[in-house]
Amino acid sequence: MINNNMFSNTNLLGKSLNATLLRHNVISMNIANSDTPNYKRKDVHFEGMLQEALSANNKLSEVDLEEITPKVVTDKSNYSYRLDGNNVNIDNEMTELAKNQIKYNVLIDQISKGFRRTKIVLSK
Repeated sequence: MINNNMFSNTNLLGKSLNATLLRHNVISMNIANSDTPNYKRKDVHFEGMLQEALSANNKLSEVDLEEITPKVVTDKSNYSYRLDGNNVNIDNEMTELAKNQIKYNVLIDQISKGFRRTKIVLSK
C-alpha cells in the first residue's frame, strides 16, 4: 500500500499550480476589462489560506488540501483614480501577470523534478 504522506508535497504543488492557472485567467480578465466603465479588478486568494493551514499544523501531511480552495474575490476598494469607476491599473496587472508566470514556471519545474526523482527510485 502506498503511503499518502509520500505524495503530500506533489499534491501541494498541484494545488498551487491550479491556483496560478486561475490567477492567470483572472489577471487576463482584468487586463481585458481595463477600459470597461465601473469594472472592479479581481484577485485570487490562496497563499494566505495555505499559510494559515500550514501554521495550524506541524506537518504538511496533516493539512487537508481539499479544504484549501483558491477563491476569486472582487477588489471593491475605492482607490480608482479614474472617472469611469474602473480600478484596474494596467501596469500593476502586467507586473502581477509576470510574477504569476514565474511562479507557474517554478511549480512546473518542482513537479517535474519530483517525478524524475520518483522515476529514478523506481528504476533501481
